[in-house]
Amino acid sequence: MIIGVPIAELYVFVQMSHAIGFFESLLILAAISIAGGWIVKRQGLRVWRRFQSQVRQGEVPTREIADGVSLLIAGALLLTPGFITDAIGILLLLPPVRMVLRRFIGRRGRTTVITATHSGPTRHVGIIDTKSEERD
Repeated sequence: MIIGVPIAELYVFVQMSHAIGFFESLLILAAISIAGGWIVKRQGLRVWRRFQSQVRQGEVPTREIADGVSLLIAGALLLTPGFITDAIGILLLLPPVRMVLRRFIGRRGRTTVITATHSGPTRHVGIIDTKSEERD
């Protein structure tokens, strides 16, 4: 996989260069990275605000955490030069794709939330093991 992805990216880049030109291919990759970074930043800030709101309300922000991880991966893929990684990164930016991914992960795993509160000389630490829930 570590060797296969760069080889596949190089193959696709060479094919695109033959089809539309070398500099045009580079320009497209640069444009996708710049636009993708901007979109990831905007969506990431939106997810961060939702995350903070859920925490303030005392709710477990499972959706926001999953979206944040998806956006982090999307950003890394979009900044990695290559058409294949850009395509996967763009897919992860789409909310319906993230929703499907959240549901798939939610069926496979469990969420463990560790809470800690401090009030006065005694401390209370609780561990809550819950199933992931999808909120739309």
